[in-house]
Amino acid sequence: MATKKNAFLMYKDRPLVRKGNTIYYGNMSDSHVLMLQILSTKDVQGVAVADKVSVQLINTDPNIRPHDRIAQKTEKKGLYAAMDIGRIWLERAISK
Repeated sequence: MATKKNAFLMYKDRPLVRKGNTIYYGNMSDSHVLMLQILSTKDVQGVAVADKVSVQLINTDPNIRPHDRIAQKTEKKGLYAAMDIGRIWLERAISK
């Protein structure tokens, strides 16, 4: 019997979804998710690589006003640094 395939790319046991220059990381059923927006890219050997990335920890409670949902935010240089700080924020927020 075939196993059911997951529709999302998984990273460290959480879904990772990309739409254009925006990446969402985490389960919408959790209290928070991470939103990463690629603000600028640079060319590295013919490949566009994220240079400046906005990181936002967002509360998923639908009863909170959209402006108040942003729990934390910062800008980082590079996708790795953005995911690194974002994962820490997300783990802390979910564990509360």
